[in-house]
Order: sequence, then structure tokens, then C-alpha cells
Amino acid sequence: MDGILLYIKESYNELIHNVTWPTWPELFSSTRLVIVASIIIALLVFVMDVISKAITSGIYDLGA
Repeated sequence: MDGILLYIKESYNELIHNVTWPTWPELFSSTRLVIVASIIIALLVFVMDVISKAITSGIYDLGA
């Protein structure tokens, strides 16, 4: 039990004194970057899906 308490105390000390937390403007900037990157990646996946669907449909239409 002492080991667990020591771990919790050391973890708390690390979080309070040694971690460099981002400022609010840095946090919002990073959040915007993640949102924009997620939207771009989602659009790329959508475009690849549409293209692959068109190619697959074209191949199936040749066989029918």
C-alpha cells in the first residue's frame, strides 16, 4: 500500500512542478490545427472512397 501512495505522491509532484503546461492561446492554436488536419484527412478519405467506388463500379459494369 505504501508503494501505491508513494507513486501517487510522486505523480502529483511531477504534474505540479515538472510538467510544462501549454498556455490557453497555445492550446487553442493546437486545437484548431488538429481540427483542420482532421477535416482535411476526412476529405481525402472521402475522395479516395468516391474514386475507388467509381473504379469498382466500372469494373463490375464491364463484366455484366
